[in-house]
Amino acid sequence: MNETVVAPRITLRVPGDWSHPKELLERLPNEFRLTPEALFLPDGTEIEFIPLEPDGQFPQIFQSACRRPPTNDELAALARYTVNVGLSAAGGSMESALAMMKAAAAIVRAGGAGVFIDNSALAHGGSDWIAMTDDGGPDAISFAFASIIRGPEEVYTMGMQVMGFPDLMMRSSDVDERGETIIEIIRYVCGGDKPIGVATCSQTWPARAVTSWRTSPMSSTPNPRCTIPTAG
Repeated sequence: MNETVVAPRITLRVPGDWSHPKELLERLPNEFRLTPEALFLPDGTEIEFIPLEPDGQFPQIFQSACRRPPTNDELAALARYTVNVGLSAAGGSMESALAMMKAAAAIVRAGGAGVFIDNSALAHGGSDWIAMTDDGGPDAISFAFASIIRGPEEVYTMGMQVMGFPDLMMRSSDVDERGETIIEIIRYVCGGDKPIGVATCSQTWPARAVTSWRTSPMSSTPNPRCTIPTAG
């Protein structure tokens, strides 16, 4: 019997200090179209549009979830935000993840302070989000969506499934202090070099010193072991 595969839904929040919906409409980039229910990309892709009321705790949550510090202007806009623009659509592929990045980037260009990703509890300042969207490559997309959580025994990812890949899990003892090993595995998986068809792996992986989503010089890391949990 064939099982029905349900694509994970990507949900983003873009806080902004628009005084009225008309202001958002007027500042939206050309070729994007907004209705009360949906945002339409230039290629016709439809993204669910869900305005959310401001929450006093959200600015602090957003700032603490940022992978890199937002700019002072972005923090100021976040502090006075009046609405969270919720965007939601089916994920499950690199293409759908990039489409969501483009949708959120349009809202950022219209005055949004940044983007919070519900799926991975990550946030990015608006300027970083636009740079990653303009890049549009696997490194940029995975840096945007894949969160890495380190515990005393395990290191694992959250958010890989929105790009069409299972989340990863490794023993903490197999991951270097800066997390370069698991970062390189994420790059390998999202780069599409080889299909992922096994539940576990044990291999020598090349590791790069990563301080951003851009490529850095190569180094070597011996024999990391990782588990790829199946989608639940």
